[in-house]
Amino acid sequence: MKPTNIQSSKIACKCLFILVFSVLTPNALWAVEKIYLNSLGMEFVLIPSGEFVMGSPVDEPHRGAQELQHTVTISKPFYMQTTEVTLKQWRALMGKKMFGRRKGTADHPVTKVSWYDCENFIEKLNALNEGVYRLPTEAEWEYACRAGTTTAYSWGDSINCERAMYANNRLKAAGCIKYVKSRLMKINRPAPVKSYPPNAWGLYDMHGNVWEWCFDHYAEDYDLKDNKDPQGCGIGMAHSRRGGSWYKYGYACRSANRAYGHASTRFKTTGFRVVRKVRSGY
Repeated sequence: MKPTNIQSSKIACKCLFILVFSVLTPNALWAVEKIYLNSLGMEFVLIPSGEFVMGSPVDEPHRGAQELQHTVTISKPFYMQTTEVTLKQWRALMGKKMFGRRKGTADHPVTKVSWYDCENFIEKLNALNEGVYRLPTEAEWEYACRAGTTTAYSWGDSINCERAMYANNRLKAAGCIKYVKSRLMKINRPAPVKSYPPNAWGLYDMHGNVWEWCFDHYAEDYDLKDNKDPQGCGIGMAHSRRGGSWYKYGYACRSANRAYGHASTRFKTTGFRVVRKVRSGY
């Protein structure tokens, strides 16, 4: 039997719906899953898997000898916190007893936390059963910081006071104090998170503000045999730190710059951000 005009229209509409749905669904699902917000108000952005060149070229100014360039593969996507863990988030989970007094408002990054303190925070965070959290590896951190770029910073090869929080120290490096004051922010301390523009992947303060603890034991040389999801090859009590801080110079905020600290040390310049495992299916 030949279909009527109405039946033909319904069939055409159904086919069009299937076509549109098949085209739009992957993007729609990606949009839904790209941002995750947990019960503590910690915001995460989905970082895609991929390959990048870790380290810095030999002609990059202020390059460290331990920044040997090598290709690294991040084989799985992961969620990375868009900001450093804030005072509000820390207090909500850890309380104030072990914390002591810290300067700053609720949206300032928590500092004076050791690597062990970070692990304690993450243990309690995982106990909420809202996902699996951990510190980022050095490779994940640099990959996310670069956001697809190969320059010294995620925006280019030079830094200025409008791009990141650094040189906000009256005694050590005062180059950005005038700008910090013009923004009505405090000197001799970090800025509230999200005070500066994010990188292309939506991550704030990857350059400057506070150093960030990474999962890895620190090693002077990269393990070039382990280029897929490396977790560092160091031994002992030193753990990697990344990103630079408000305390000193802009070149310390380079994407490839590396530092370390004893796992029990509580630096006034150092905080952290966490990553969250992506649910099965990605």
